[in-house]
Amino acid sequence: MNAPDESGPGAARDDIAAYALDASRVRRSFDRAASTFDAAGVLHALVRDNLLARLDLTTLTPRVVMDAGAGTGHASRALKRRYPKALVVALDFSRRMLQAAGRRQSWLRRFARVQAAAERLPLADGSVDLIFSNLMLQWCDPDPVFAEFRRVLAPSGLLCFTTFGPDTLRELRSAWREVDSRTHVNQFIDMHDIGDALVRAGFSSPVLDVERYTLTYLDVGRLATDLKNTGARNATEGRPRGLTGRRGFAALQTAYEVFRHEGRLPATYEVVFGHAWCPAGSARRGDTDPSTVSLEEVKRQLQARRGR
Repeated sequence: MNAPDESGPGAARDDIAAYALDASRVRRSFDRAASTFDAAGVLHALVRDNLLARLDLTTLTPRVVMDAGAGTGHASRALKRRYPKALVVALDFSRRMLQAAGRRQSWLRRFARVQAAAERLPLADGSVDLIFSNLMLQWCDPDPVFAEFRRVLAPSGLLCFTTFGPDTLRELRSAWREVDSRTHVNQFIDMHDIGDALVRAGFSSPVLDVERYTLTYLDVGRLATDLKNTGARNATEGRPRGLTGRRGFAALQTAYEVFRHEGRLPATYEVVFGHAWCPAGSARRGDTDPSTVSLEEVKRQLQARRGR
Protein backbone atom coordinates (compact mmCIF):
# COMPACT_ATOMS: atom_id res chain seq x y z
CA MET A 1 0.00 0.00 0.00
CA ASN A 2 1.11 3.58 -0.46
CA ALA A 3 1.93 5.60 2.62
CA PRO A 4 -1.19 7.56 3.64
CA ASP A 5 -1.24 11.33 3.33
CA GLU A 6 -1.41 12.71 6.89
CA SER A 7 -2.89 16.06 5.89
CA GLY A 8 -6.27 15.34 7.45
CA PRO A 9 -9.26 12.97 7.72
CA GLY A 10 -10.45 13.79 4.22
CA ALA A 11 -7.14 12.64 2.81
CA ALA A 12 -7.39 9.44 4.84
CA ARG A 13 -10.83 8.74 3.36
CA ASP A 14 -9.45 9.35 -0.12
CA ASP A 15 -6.64 6.88 0.60
CA ILE A 16 -9.13 4.21 1.73
CA ALA A 17 -11.28 4.83 -1.34
CA ALA A 18 -8.26 4.40 -3.61
CA TYR A 19 -7.81 0.82 -2.34
CA ALA A 20 -11.47 -0.14 -2.80
CA LEU A 21 -11.77 -2.98 -5.31
CA ASP A 22 -13.65 -2.81 -8.60
CA ALA A 23 -15.66 -6.06 -8.37
CA SER A 24 -16.42 -6.22 -12.09
CA ARG A 25 -12.72 -5.91 -12.92
CA VAL A 26 -11.88 -8.63 -10.40
CA ARG A 27 -14.40 -10.95 -12.04
CA ARG A 28 -13.07 -10.23 -15.55
CA SER A 29 -9.51 -10.87 -14.35
CA PHE A 30 -10.39 -14.32 -13.04
CA ASP A 31 -12.39 -15.16 -16.14
CA ARG A 32 -9.32 -14.35 -18.24
CA ALA A 33 -7.05 -16.40 -15.95
CA ALA A 34 -9.12 -19.60 -16.08
CA SER A 35 -6.88 -21.20 -18.70
CA THR A 36 -3.57 -20.13 -17.10
CA PHE A 37 -4.35 -20.42 -13.39
CA ASP A 38 -3.24 -24.01 -12.78
CA ALA A 39 0.21 -23.56 -14.33
CA ALA A 40 0.88 -20.30 -12.49
CA GLY A 41 -0.86 -21.07 -9.17
CA VAL A 42 2.09 -22.63 -7.34
CA LEU A 43 1.46 -20.65 -4.18
CA HIS A 44 -2.27 -21.38 -4.24
CA ALA A 45 -1.51 -25.11 -4.41
CA LEU A 46 0.94 -24.99 -1.49
CA VAL A 47 -1.48 -23.06 0.70
CA ARG A 48 -4.42 -25.23 -0.34
CA ASP A 49 -2.59 -28.43 0.65
CA ASN A 50 -1.65 -26.89 4.01
CA LEU A 51 -5.26 -25.89 4.67
CA LEU A 52 -6.56 -29.33 3.67
CA ALA A 53 -4.05 -30.94 6.06
CA ARG A 54 -5.54 -28.93 8.92
CA LEU A 55 -8.85 -30.66 8.39
CA ASP A 56 -7.12 -33.82 9.66
CA LEU A 57 -7.28 -32.26 13.12
CA THR A 58 -11.09 -32.26 13.18
CA THR A 59 -13.61 -35.09 13.54
CA LEU A 60 -16.24 -33.38 11.42
CA THR A 61 -18.38 -35.58 9.16
CA PRO A 62 -20.15 -33.03 6.97
CA ARG A 63 -23.21 -33.67 4.85
CA VAL A 64 -22.75 -30.50 2.77
CA VAL A 65 -19.39 -28.83 2.04
CA MET A 66 -18.94 -25.49 0.28
CA ASP A 67 -15.66 -24.63 -1.44
CA ALA A 68 -15.93 -20.83 -1.53
CA GLY A 69 -13.76 -19.34 -4.25
CA ALA A 70 -13.32 -22.75 -5.82
CA GLY A 71 -11.42 -21.54 -8.88
CA THR A 72 -10.53 -24.46 -11.14
CA GLY A 73 -11.79 -27.04 -8.64
CA HIS A 74 -8.67 -28.63 -7.12
CA ALA A 75 -9.91 -28.20 -3.54
CA SER A 76 -13.45 -29.29 -4.48
CA ARG A 77 -12.12 -32.54 -5.84
CA ALA A 78 -9.91 -33.07 -2.77
CA LEU A 79 -12.85 -32.37 -0.47
CA LYS A 80 -15.02 -34.87 -2.34
CA ARG A 81 -12.24 -37.45 -1.95
CA ARG A 82 -12.03 -36.69 1.78
CA TYR A 83 -15.81 -36.67 2.32
CA PRO A 84 -17.18 -39.04 -0.36
CA LYS A 85 -20.70 -39.12 1.09
CA ALA A 86 -21.01 -35.33 1.27
CA LEU A 87 -22.49 -32.97 -1.29
CA VAL A 88 -19.57 -30.71 -2.28
CA VAL A 89 -20.53 -27.33 -3.76
CA ALA A 90 -17.86 -25.47 -5.76
CA LEU A 91 -18.82 -21.81 -5.56
CA ASP A 92 -17.12 -19.04 -7.52
CA PHE A 93 -18.19 -15.77 -9.13
CA SER A 94 -16.14 -16.51 -12.27
CA ARG A 95 -18.08 -18.47 -14.87
CA ARG A 96 -14.96 -19.55 -16.72
CA MET A 97 -13.26 -20.76 -13.56
CA LEU A 98 -16.27 -22.95 -12.85
CA GLN A 99 -16.21 -24.25 -16.42
CA ALA A 100 -12.58 -25.27 -15.86
CA ALA A 101 -13.59 -26.88 -12.55
CA GLY A 102 -16.24 -28.89 -14.39
CA ARG A 103 -13.61 -30.34 -16.69
CA ARG A 104 -11.69 -31.48 -13.59
CA GLN A 105 -14.51 -33.72 -12.38
CA SER A 106 -14.58 -37.48 -12.72
CA TRP A 107 -17.55 -39.77 -12.24
CA LEU A 108 -16.12 -40.71 -8.82
CA ARG A 109 -15.40 -37.14 -7.73
CA ARG A 110 -18.43 -35.19 -8.86
CA PHE A 111 -19.34 -31.91 -7.19
CA ALA A 112 -21.96 -29.25 -7.76
CA ARG A 113 -20.97 -25.90 -9.28
CA VAL A 114 -22.64 -22.61 -8.36
CA GLN A 115 -21.79 -19.18 -9.78
CA ALA A 116 -22.38 -16.54 -7.12
CA ALA A 117 -20.67 -13.86 -5.07
CA ALA A 118 -19.66 -14.83 -1.54
CA GLU A 119 -21.53 -11.79 -0.22
CA ARG A 120 -24.84 -13.18 -1.59
CA LEU A 121 -24.92 -16.94 -1.25
CA PRO A 122 -27.88 -18.69 -2.94
CA LEU A 123 -28.05 -21.24 -0.11
CA ALA A 124 -30.55 -21.75 2.68
CA ASP A 125 -29.90 -20.80 6.30
CA GLY A 126 -28.04 -23.50 8.21
CA SER A 127 -27.64 -25.73 5.15
CA VAL A 128 -23.84 -26.19 5.12
CA ASP A 129 -21.66 -28.11 7.59
CA LEU A 130 -18.20 -27.07 6.35
CA ILE A 131 -17.03 -24.00 4.44
CA PHE A 132 -13.55 -24.26 2.93
CA SER A 133 -12.10 -21.10 1.36
CA ASN A 134 -8.58 -20.84 0.01
CA LEU A 135 -7.18 -17.39 -0.86
CA MET A 136 -10.50 -15.80 -1.75
CA LEU A 137 -11.22 -13.39 1.11
CA GLN A 138 -8.60 -10.83 0.04
CA TRP A 139 -10.88 -10.00 -2.89
CA CYS A 140 -13.87 -9.26 -0.62
CA ASP A 141 -15.10 -7.13 2.23
CA PRO A 142 -14.87 -9.68 5.07
CA ASP A 143 -17.85 -8.40 7.07
CA PRO A 144 -20.63 -9.24 4.55
CA VAL A 145 -18.85 -12.45 3.55
CA PHE A 146 -18.49 -13.69 7.14
CA ALA A 147 -22.12 -12.72 7.80
CA GLU A 148 -23.21 -14.91 4.87
CA PHE A 149 -20.93 -17.75 5.93
CA ARG A 150 -22.41 -17.56 9.42
CA ARG A 151 -25.95 -17.57 7.97
CA VAL A 152 -25.54 -20.69 5.84
CA LEU A 153 -23.53 -22.71 8.35
CA ALA A 154 -25.43 -25.24 10.44
CA PRO A 155 -24.99 -25.26 14.22
CA SER A 156 -21.52 -26.62 15.06
CA GLY A 157 -20.48 -26.06 11.42
CA LEU A 158 -16.86 -25.17 10.62
CA LEU A 159 -15.34 -22.34 8.59
CA CYS A 160 -11.78 -23.05 7.45
CA PHE A 161 -10.01 -20.39 5.34
CA THR A 162 -6.87 -18.61 4.20
CA THR A 163 -6.29 -15.05 3.06
CA PHE A 164 -3.37 -12.68 2.54
CA GLY A 165 -1.99 -10.46 5.30
CA PRO A 166 -0.44 -6.96 5.06
CA ASP A 167 3.14 -8.10 4.32
CA THR A 168 2.06 -9.76 1.08
CA LEU A 169 4.01 -8.47 -1.94
CA ARG A 170 5.80 -5.94 0.27
CA GLU A 171 8.75 -5.82 -2.15
CA LEU A 172 6.51 -5.02 -5.11
CA ARG A 173 4.61 -2.39 -3.12
CA SER A 174 7.87 -0.74 -2.01
CA ALA A 175 9.27 -0.71 -5.55
CA TRP A 176 6.12 0.87 -7.01
CA ARG A 177 6.25 3.54 -4.32
CA GLU A 178 9.53 4.67 -5.87
CA VAL A 179 7.84 5.02 -9.27
CA ASP A 180 4.55 6.87 -8.60
CA SER A 181 1.87 7.52 -5.99
CA ARG A 182 -0.89 5.40 -7.56
CA THR A 183 -2.19 2.15 -6.06
CA HIS A 184 -0.65 -0.93 -7.63
CA VAL A 185 -0.98 -3.59 -4.88
CA ASN A 186 -4.07 -4.45 -2.83
CA GLN A 187 -4.33 -3.37 0.79
CA PHE A 188 -4.51 -6.62 2.77
CA ILE A 189 -6.18 -6.99 6.17
CA ASP A 190 -4.31 -7.74 9.38
CA MET A 191 -4.91 -11.07 11.12
CA HIS A 192 -6.29 -9.39 14.24
CA ASP A 193 -8.83 -7.43 12.20
CA ILE A 194 -9.93 -10.65 10.52
CA GLY A 195 -10.44 -12.17 13.96
CA ASP A 196 -12.53 -9.17 14.99
CA ALA A 197 -14.67 -9.57 11.86
CA LEU A 198 -15.29 -13.24 12.70
CA VAL A 199 -16.48 -12.28 16.18
CA ARG A 200 -18.73 -9.53 14.76
CA ALA A 201 -20.32 -12.10 12.47
CA GLY A 202 -21.12 -14.35 15.42
CA PHE A 203 -18.49 -17.08 15.06
CA SER A 204 -17.08 -18.78 18.13
CA SER A 205 -13.65 -20.13 19.05
CA PRO A 206 -11.73 -18.47 16.17
CA VAL A 207 -8.12 -19.60 15.82
CA LEU A 208 -5.79 -17.73 13.46
CA ASP A 209 -2.09 -17.93 12.67
CA VAL A 210 0.29 -16.77 9.96
CA GLU A 211 2.73 -18.56 7.68
CA ARG A 212 5.07 -16.83 5.24
CA TYR A 213 5.97 -18.03 1.78
CA THR A 214 8.57 -16.59 -0.58
CA LEU A 215 8.57 -17.18 -4.32
CA THR A 216 11.63 -16.08 -6.29
CA TYR A 217 12.00 -14.83 -9.85
CA LEU A 218 14.75 -13.97 -12.30
CA ASP A 219 13.09 -10.64 -13.11
CA VAL A 220 10.03 -8.51 -12.35
CA GLY A 221 8.42 -9.37 -15.66
CA ARG A 222 8.04 -13.01 -14.65
CA LEU A 223 6.46 -12.02 -11.34
CA ALA A 224 4.02 -9.74 -13.19
CA THR A 225 3.13 -12.57 -15.57
CA ASP A 226 2.45 -14.98 -12.71
CA LEU A 227 0.19 -12.46 -11.00
CA LYS A 228 -1.76 -11.84 -14.20
CA ASN A 229 -2.03 -15.57 -14.95
CA THR A 230 -3.57 -16.26 -11.52
CA GLY A 231 -6.10 -13.44 -11.90
CA ALA A 232 -4.32 -11.06 -9.54
CA ARG A 233 -4.53 -7.96 -11.71
CA ASN A 234 -4.66 -4.50 -10.16
CA ALA A 235 -8.35 -3.89 -9.44
CA THR A 236 -8.03 -1.00 -6.99
CA GLU A 237 -10.04 2.15 -7.72
CA GLY A 238 -6.85 4.22 -7.48
CA ARG A 239 -5.02 2.21 -10.14
CA PRO A 240 -3.51 3.89 -13.21
CA ARG A 241 -6.05 3.71 -16.03
CA GLY A 242 -3.57 3.21 -18.84
CA LEU A 243 -0.89 0.60 -19.51
CA THR A 244 2.44 0.97 -17.75
CA GLY A 245 4.89 2.45 -20.25
CA ARG A 246 8.43 1.30 -20.86
CA ARG A 247 9.87 4.08 -18.73
CA GLY A 248 7.62 3.27 -15.77
CA PHE A 249 8.33 -0.46 -15.96
CA ALA A 250 12.08 0.21 -16.22
CA ALA A 251 11.84 2.36 -13.08
CA LEU A 252 9.99 -0.47 -11.33
CA GLN A 253 12.69 -2.96 -12.30
CA THR A 254 15.41 -0.65 -10.98
CA ALA A 255 13.61 -0.11 -7.68
CA TYR A 256 13.00 -3.84 -7.21
CA GLU A 257 16.70 -4.66 -7.64
CA VAL A 258 17.48 -3.64 -4.04
CA PHE A 259 15.74 -6.86 -2.95
CA ARG A 260 17.74 -9.21 -5.19
CA HIS A 261 19.34 -12.03 -3.20
CA GLU A 262 21.54 -14.78 -4.59
CA GLY A 263 20.56 -13.81 -8.11
CA ARG A 264 16.79 -13.95 -7.56
CA LEU A 265 14.06 -11.42 -6.77
CA PRO A 266 11.82 -12.43 -3.84
CA ALA A 267 8.05 -12.03 -3.63
CA THR A 268 6.84 -12.42 -0.05
CA TYR A 269 3.37 -13.68 0.83
CA GLU A 270 1.95 -13.45 4.35
CA VAL A 271 -0.81 -16.06 4.55
CA VAL A 272 -3.37 -15.97 7.36
CA PHE A 273 -4.86 -19.37 8.25
CA GLY A 274 -8.07 -19.38 10.23
CA HIS A 275 -10.87 -21.54 11.44
CA ALA A 276 -13.96 -20.76 13.48
CA TRP A 277 -17.14 -22.53 14.50
CA CYS A 278 -20.78 -21.72 14.18
CA PRO A 279 -22.19 -21.78 17.72
CA ALA A 280 -23.93 -24.99 18.64
CA GLY A 281 -26.79 -23.18 20.35
CA SER A 282 -28.46 -25.34 22.96
CA ALA A 283 -26.65 -28.45 21.79
CA ARG A 284 -23.72 -29.43 23.95
CA ARG A 285 -20.41 -30.68 22.66
CA GLY A 286 -18.49 -33.38 24.45
CA ASP A 287 -15.12 -33.03 26.09
CA THR A 288 -13.52 -33.80 22.73
CA ASP A 289 -15.08 -30.71 21.13
CA PRO A 290 -12.72 -29.96 18.20
CA SER A 291 -13.39 -26.22 18.52
CA THR A 292 -11.44 -26.19 21.77
CA VAL A 293 -8.15 -27.11 20.07
CA SER A 294 -5.65 -24.35 20.84
CA LEU A 295 -3.39 -22.66 18.31
CA GLU A 296 -0.37 -24.26 20.00
CA GLU A 297 -1.94 -27.71 19.66
CA VAL A 298 -2.72 -27.10 15.96
CA LYS A 299 0.90 -26.12 15.31
CA ARG A 300 2.25 -29.06 17.32
CA GLN A 301 0.17 -31.61 15.45
CA LEU A 302 0.98 -30.12 12.04
CA GLN A 303 4.71 -30.14 12.80
CA ALA A 304 4.45 -33.77 13.91
CA ARG A 305 2.71 -34.72 10.66
CA ARG A 306 5.30 -32.91 8.52
CA GLY A 307 8.11 -34.65 10.37
CA ARG A 308 6.87 -38.13 9.44
